[in-house]
Amino acid sequence: MSGTDATRVLVAGGGIAGTAAALGLHKAGYDVTVYEAHPDTAEDTGAFLTLASNGMRALAELDATDAVTAVGFPLTSLRLLDSDGTELTHAPLGEVTEPGLQYRCLRRGELNAALQGEAARRGIRVRHGARLVAVTDGPHGVTARFADGGTAHAGLLVGADGLNSTVRRLLTPGVRPLYAGQRIFYGYTGTAPGADGTGVITFVRGGGTTFGYAVSPAGLTYWFARVSTRPLPAGGAAHSAPWREDLLPLLRKDCPPAADIVAASQGPVMVTNATEMPLGAVWHRGRTVLIGDAAHAASPATGQGASMALEDAVVLAKALRDLPGAPAAFAAYERHRRARVEHNITVSGGISRGSRDTSRPGLVVAPPAEPDEALVRQLAWDSPLAAPAPEED
Repeated sequence: MSGTDATRVLVAGGGIAGTAAALGLHKAGYDVTVYEAHPDTAEDTGAFLTLASNGMRALAELDATDAVTAVGFPLTSLRLLDSDGTELTHAPLGEVTEPGLQYRCLRRGELNAALQGEAARRGIRVRHGARLVAVTDGPHGVTARFADGGTAHAGLLVGADGLNSTVRRLLTPGVRPLYAGQRIFYGYTGTAPGADGTGVITFVRGGGTTFGYAVSPAGLTYWFARVSTRPLPAGGAAHSAPWREDLLPLLRKDCPPAADIVAASQGPVMVTNATEMPLGAVWHRGRTVLIGDAAHAASPATGQGASMALEDAVVLAKALRDLPGAPAAFAAYERHRRARVEHNITVSGGISRGSRDTSRPGLVVAPPAEPDEALVRQLAWDSPLAAPAPEED
């Protein structure tokens, strides 16, 4: 393999994990090209997400804070109501004293576009409409083949193509995400009765649902509901207005404002299955490695999926920068990351299935009083990433 090929990396997937990985690898000195199957940046625009302080810290190490804080809005406190409307908790959320590390609420498509825009500004190539169909991993590099007949060759391939990852299917046939016991509804309301002001995310712990909402500076209420029920049928539509009518009767059993917010929603409601990857799945083989949801998708109950993907991007880039050769780098990346992300899968799945304390709608209810110092050191770009000893697993 030539010196040029050795530093060339293909990233399959231009979502959060893939584009963030490209930013990190580019910063580490690699020649990166991102191949995205969707024709534009606005994939999954119906759903929104929160970036936690740990995710914002990872963005800062990628020098991408400004690109992301230009969209969405900050969240600085959390309220928890019971089914009668009694306030159980109202507390600061995350690292509120550092503006760049405050939680942030934004649409998934906005985050994708912001990261891809930052990649383009740095000269990283992002090719849309390139659907990966095959990978050949050999002694002289890895070759990716696309549905349009095109090919690309490089030293390494990063599979960041999400929950239904083609790279994972090619790497480990038969390993698939599992249903985590809930459907998740997302919607937006222009004028929300009784909604709180900006900066607050409110959870309503209902009898049969968990409901959450936050109000943007423009007055738009972002809301979600998690409902324990059967999974959506295979191939079921992600966007469908009638789902709102299915949801309202459940919400009306509890206190306002959940049902009122949903009843006033504008446009269709998005619904999707809560899913998770089985523990212990293979993350890398040869010159190919998985990151983000492709490796360790979790139920969204903890609100950590995007933040964990951003952490992955930093750690993988540092591993490839600091360790000799892909085998050592991929092994170090996995050993640094697996325990943390699989803990998130377990906790989040437990919340979705109702097997943990339902007074905790997610990790966001009880943020650490202080930053996780081990994570801070791991993410710090100027701190070398050592190969952890086997006993650290």
